[in-house]
Amino acid sequence: MVFLSALLAFRISFGNNLVVSNISLTSQNKSQDYTMIKFDVGWSNSWRVSTGPSNWDAAWIFIKYRQQGQTTWHHATLNYVDGSGSGDGHTEPSGCEISSSEDNGSGRALGVFIYSGVALSQSNVNYNNISLRWNYGVDGLADSAKVEICIFGIEMVYVPQGSFYAGSGGNETGAFYSEPSTTDPYLIGSESDIIVGSGTGEFNYTSGGDNLGPIPAAFPKGYKAFYCMKYEITQAQYASFLNKLTATQATARNPASATLRFGISGFFANYTTTLPYVACNFLKWADVAAYLDWSGLRPMTELEYEKAARGTQSTVANEYAWGSTSTTATLSIRNSGLNNETSFNSTANANFGNVPGVQGPMRSGCFGQGTNTRIATGAGYYGIMELSGNLYERTVTVGNTDGRDFTGLHGDGLLSSSGDADVIKWPGNSASGMGFRGGSWKEAAVLMRTSDRFYATNANGDRSGDFGGRGCRTAP
Repeated sequence: MVFLSALLAFRISFGNNLVVSNISLTSQNKSQDYTMIKFDVGWSNSWRVSTGPSNWDAAWIFIKYRQQGQTTWHHATLNYVDGSGSGDGHTEPSGCEISSSEDNGSGRALGVFIYSGVALSQSNVNYNNISLRWNYGVDGLADSAKVEICIFGIEMVYVPQGSFYAGSGGNETGAFYSEPSTTDPYLIGSESDIIVGSGTGEFNYTSGGDNLGPIPAAFPKGYKAFYCMKYEITQAQYASFLNKLTATQATARNPASATLRFGISGFFANYTTTLPYVACNFLKWADVAAYLDWSGLRPMTELEYEKAARGTQSTVANEYAWGSTSTTATLSIRNSGLNNETSFNSTANANFGNVPGVQGPMRSGCFGQGTNTRIATGAGYYGIMELSGNLYERTVTVGNTDGRDFTGLHGDGLLSSSGDADVIKWPGNSASGMGFRGGSWKEAAVLMRTSDRFYATNANGDRSGDFGGRGCRTAP
């Protein structure tokens, strides 16, 4: 196999300076039709802790390729553990762990998680000489094929398996509760089906859906371990996505706006942005679904949203994602558009309230200004950023049949010819089955509360300056 290029030193994520470099392809095995993809990867503010949240952050790494003379990019098949204990075929440097799994019974792994294998406390990490096994024969490539590859990465956070409460016991609109009290939070203690009803101890909510059930066992409830994107989709990530589609697909997925801090412009295969580090707004549901499908991720459910924010902690009535009822809005932006963009007032921990000095989303992770407490940075329990404020989170609802039908299948790396996601039982382009959580830069503070469900079943499939996106993936 002859490789034309590997896009050396290609910056693939702008959340916390995640960079892949020194890419090469080695050790081709023609009898088994695989080759090794070797590279270095590093990012800032990584962690692994064994107390408190007992979790870590990770990079979700996936690979696209195209053959010489062709314009279409395809998703590369990586090796995975087959259950026999034979290993996954990847090579990890000291102090680093790599995990992968078969996707949706397809016989393929669409990517890997790379993370620290040792205790780590808010450090910059660099993992050198990682090698991933690419089963190019599965992708239909000949040994002599000439190809170009591109490596992508998304910073993720591991949310461990465990019980948690849905609903805070406050007065949020439509909050979940345990019957017969309308204020007792409901304990999610497994992934088994949940009976929705008025019987003692049953799951319920006052508004935000049809109050029907059950919520099926296949619907991801947040009890089982999953990975969640550390940040909302950034404009750099979305521009890179557009550049790897076909012209028809990119036209369908291009928001084509020029207001409210949306900075993506250009033409097919050469889209750029003046605000690479800023969360990407003007994304309609079809855009978010396509990005997640293409990346091998999946949508987040509204129960997973509450787990990501609250964790296993006791509830605080009317709390925000950082576990407190107090918040300070940013008043204006310091270092606008740069990789250190932050709030001009250093005590701010959220972007909300339609502040004249902001008028749009801010940099992902912008509230970490040296005081790395959960409240000061506006982080969820596990370290996931901007779950309250900045841009609305699109979540799969439990409040109607189209939402409850969701089974948590991952994207397969492929889109329809028109640029749409096409995963079985994902909510369709009409957005029925989807809703919004967490508020935005444009809204009042009350809509940022973790358990507020005012828009939980709002099937708005359109684009807006305060609509963004974020995805998940069930842990291997």
